[in-house]
Amino acid sequence: MPDLTRFAWLSVAAAVATIALKVWAWSITGSVGLLSDAAESVVNLIAALVALWALTAASKPATDDHQFGHSKAEYFSAGVEGAMIFIAAAFIVVTALPRLFEPQPLEAVGIGLAISMAASALNGVVGLVLVRAGQKYRSMALEADGKHLWTDVITSIGVLVGIGLVWVTGWLWLDALTALAVGVNILFTGGKLVRESVAGLLDKSMEKEDLADLRTILKGYRDANGGEINFHELRTRESGRQLFVEFHYLVPGKWDVSFAHDLLEEVETDIRDRFPGVHISSHMEPIEDERAYGDVHL
Repeated sequence: MPDLTRFAWLSVAAAVATIALKVWAWSITGSVGLLSDAAESVVNLIAALVALWALTAASKPATDDHQFGHSKAEYFSAGVEGAMIFIAAAFIVVTALPRLFEPQPLEAVGIGLAISMAASALNGVVGLVLVRAGQKYRSMALEADGKHLWTDVITSIGVLVGIGLVWVTGWLWLDALTALAVGVNILFTGGKLVRESVAGLLDKSMEKEDLADLRTILKGYRDANGGEINFHELRTRESGRQLFVEFHYLVPGKWDVSFAHDLLEEVETDIRDRFPGVHISSHMEPIEDERAYGDVHL
């Protein structure tokens, strides 16, 4: 498997740079909206560090104590990231509420907005890189981190619009309202990440489109052999970047074991071509034996 920690280090570097820019923007404007934006970037940094740990742990080979590897570490990364978002949202609300009732004037708004725009552009580029890498290498940690950065970009755009309106209209209360909107928005992101993390830890099956492709491969071999062979008890699960596929392979009892095994090797090769790195567990049974169908309800 490719080393994905370089993407995590990219995320860490981007988070540090973004925090510096957004804190600078907040310090020269005094905007609580920009402060809330900076708070979310602190969450980005923590999430990037957790993702770095998770990717390092997930890349470790299987051991006697963990015979299926350590790939589920990536789900902990997404779960921690979701939890950190909740904390950031609480901080934003606590900071913004007093300003809603006692608005404060803003300073150097134009410069602050320009700095914040630069930080958002950086987040957007890095977020796109992480999402694409996560989808390419089936890494939930990278994809979650990238999606979080894109959420940060969308949040920042909202903040920029809100602060811009304050600058144009002089309605200072819009600053606090913008910050509160940021808090509510990122709560939805945190909830989604936690749900996805829990689904992964509970051994979620592969995606419906992938499962359909897998069934097509098996059906193709069944049809090509005139129905003499069949497959049942197909089960799949995702564990971080790894896919696991299990099935029973039914063949005529009169077949030579070597011949049946050679055909099974062809089936498994086609599955691996479609799903690189997949772990396959198959069990061969005589198609005429009623005992072969004892667990078909599973």
